[in-house]
Amino acid sequence: MSSLIPKHSGLYTDFYELTMAQGFVLTGRADKPAVFDYFFRENPFKGGYVIFAGLADLLEALEDLKFEKEDLEYLRELGFQKPFLDYLQNFRFKGKIYSVREGEVVFPLEPILRVEGTFLETQLIETLLLNFINFESLIATKASRMVAAAHSRRVIDFGFRRAQGLGGIQASRAAAIGGVSGTSNVYASFLYHLSPSGTQAHSWIQSFPDELTAFREFAKIYPDRSIFLVDTYHTLESGIPNAIIVAKELEQAGHRLVGIRLDSGDLAYLSKRARTMLDQADLHYVKIVASNQLDETIIKSLHDQGAPINVFGVGTSLLTGQDTPALDGVYKLSHYDGKPCLKISENPAKTSLPGVKKVVRYTDPDGFFYGDGILLEDEKATEYIYHPLFPDQKSRVAHCYPENILYKVMEEGKTLTHLTVKEAAAYAKERLAKLSPERKRFENPHTYKVGTSQKLMNLRTRLMAEYEPK
Repeated sequence: MSSLIPKHSGLYTDFYELTMAQGFVLTGRADKPAVFDYFFRENPFKGGYVIFAGLADLLEALEDLKFEKEDLEYLRELGFQKPFLDYLQNFRFKGKIYSVREGEVVFPLEPILRVEGTFLETQLIETLLLNFINFESLIATKASRMVAAAHSRRVIDFGFRRAQGLGGIQASRAAAIGGVSGTSNVYASFLYHLSPSGTQAHSWIQSFPDELTAFREFAKIYPDRSIFLVDTYHTLESGIPNAIIVAKELEQAGHRLVGIRLDSGDLAYLSKRARTMLDQADLHYVKIVASNQLDETIIKSLHDQGAPINVFGVGTSLLTGQDTPALDGVYKLSHYDGKPCLKISENPAKTSLPGVKKVVRYTDPDGFFYGDGILLEDEKATEYIYHPLFPDQKSRVAHCYPENILYKVMEEGKTLTHLTVKEAAAYAKERLAKLSPERKRFENPHTYKVGTSQKLMNLRTRLMAEYEPK
């Protein structure tokens, strides 16, 4: 049973999905073969890439997707007809899914997940798929930007209390795939085998007669993992001096203070003063943790100012995906009843790519990702890839090493393979290392090449002509 949707999983959808599904049954379309593609149109955060996440959660939910008696009774009360309800009674997802690996670095307009099956089942899972993949990919991308800004220093997720309800569970998972090394979220730690982390709140300090006593009592309970919050009253005048006193007492007892946490004020200035005070007391090993409304821009600024911060605790900005609250991922029909199809729009960016496709990544002789090609599934190779919106622009890829990045991850509704969170995080790190620096920069990143083969471009042109008004 899915950990995220333990009951009524069939109702985890938009109403129009069920309305169409009934129409498929009543018009004889339900069991026609169909193929849908998932892709997104624009990178979030004005960045140059997306970290793909949410696949394992999606596969688990699809394995358990069903309609319970209560669900069917509810749908009957809404006016759905008996033939449709009878169809749903034994419904299970039995399709195939091809996808990039979790942690893969992906780019706009390329089909990074493909669903094959009956028309009803492939359409019915649209909402679930978009809900999981769009959100987790958004947060994984945000986390990866923060980790990059931290330059090898640890980033910890402190954002559960500011997350959007239960979405905080998936957000903490996605943040770990993006490279965050710990989380305050105990539930997500249990569910996904993450590393739980936390310090103390100001209320702990306030509940004691004085700050020194509060630190001493905490150290008695946690002599080997204490991190003192030093800004409850006066950071430089009392917080850090009191932390130093208790750190020396811990040393005499054979223990070590792990660190201090700064949660307000000028973090660059305070961290430098704190480091000086700790070093003068021969407490070089005590780490400095910083929190308080951090994001990748602030973390980068702190790094550029030489702030001696060892760990960044990030909350609201990470788990809510500020300043891009949603990834614009979409799910489009590309093949129906044995024939390629597409959706046409007056906006060229919204005209979809037809047919059953694969994505080939091309790596240049220097070991960096050069571009991605979208090819029809039966194509073996292409010399050039063509810009999907401006086909007169092309890039030669014959000199590059090709790699098919779509893998079959589900067959007959059963998961074949997926990465653990730790494996996905390691994979993301490995793949990001192959993306050139100019494509990872925060300001005006260089656009990554994504193009189609000539054969696919010709197919789209032909279908568009066929759909022209006569």
